[in-house]
Amino acid sequence: MNILISACLLGQMCRYDGKSKHYDTIQRLLQRPDVHLIPVCPEQAGGLATPRDPAERQGRRVVTCHDNDVTAAYERGAAEVLRLARLFHCTAAILKDRSPSCGSGAIYDGTFTHTVIAGDGVTAALLKREGLTVVNENTVEAIY
Repeated sequence: MNILISACLLGQMCRYDGKSKHYDTIQRLLQRPDVHLIPVCPEQAGGLATPRDPAERQGRRVVTCHDNDVTAAYERGAAEVLRLARLFHCTAAILKDRSPSCGSGAIYDGTFTHTVIAGDGVTAALLKREGLTVVNENTVEAIY
């Protein structure tokens, strides 16, 4: 089974702050011989640098903490991730929770106050519309 995965969940230093984190649930998944993970970073695929200013969704827009509109970059990155999903015949994605790109079901509210609301990031929403199952690092078990 080919599964897209946010590259940051594999330890790639592509997070907005340029740092790496360890995720035990993902490490266990790497041991499965029937699972092939395809790493993606929609923000980098859309042309954004790492590190970069924090960004949050404000309705259909994505803006940085300095009020720069980065919606176009997020949309480009989402389209590139969808292209890879099709290329590798992926039916599921494990994406970073709360991200304005990858968040699935819960994202920050756009006020930069760490307030979480119901919603999807740009990439997660596109993948869901295209029929992929989208989970986060805390709900990995839901895809098998």
